[in-house]
Amino acid sequence: MATTADFKNGLVLQMDNGLWQIQEFQHVKPGKGPAFVRTKIKNVLSGKIVDKTFNAGVKVETATVDRRDMTYLYNDGSDFVFMDDDTYEQYPISPETVGDGARFLLENMGVQVAMHDGAPLYVELPVTVELVVQHTDPGLQGDRSTGGTKPATMETGAEIAVPLFINTGDKLKVDSRDGSYLGRVNS
Repeated sequence: MATTADFKNGLVLQMDNGLWQIQEFQHVKPGKGPAFVRTKIKNVLSGKIVDKTFNAGVKVETATVDRRDMTYLYNDGSDFVFMDDDTYEQYPISPETVGDGARFLLENMGVQVAMHDGAPLYVELPVTVELVVQHTDPGLQGDRSTGGTKPATMETGAEIAVPLFINTGDKLKVDSRDGSYLGRVNS
């Protein structure tokens, strides 16, 4: 159990027949009336984000979420297989649980998997990943109709927008949250 004073980003609450993670919160003390806490919470399983207001001092049930360091091993055709770095136990995790980050997964990549009662809730990739460009068309100097970017297919199969000077075989730093280009990696 936790009160609204214990709220922090990332805290997982157990309410409304589900698990909800606090994305952001704000304590509000109006001039008239009691104080309250305005939150933006995300359903851990479905990814749905909702706004919820709690009265100050209300007790809320918290869920024990165990974040474990794991290594991505391979895709067995239907599931992604991860290995716990401490126990070496392997966990098959469904593509729905892995989410959109699956397009940036490389074998032997270290990730964090959030577990609740032995079941995986979600997979957190590192914020930046380094990937090699598998294919991109050559950029033409006068071609500026697309704002100076062109599509590039990465080694994982993900397609991202890159500047015109990027060539096939370049190693890039990519933001795993939104797939944006961050820069070239000097090798």
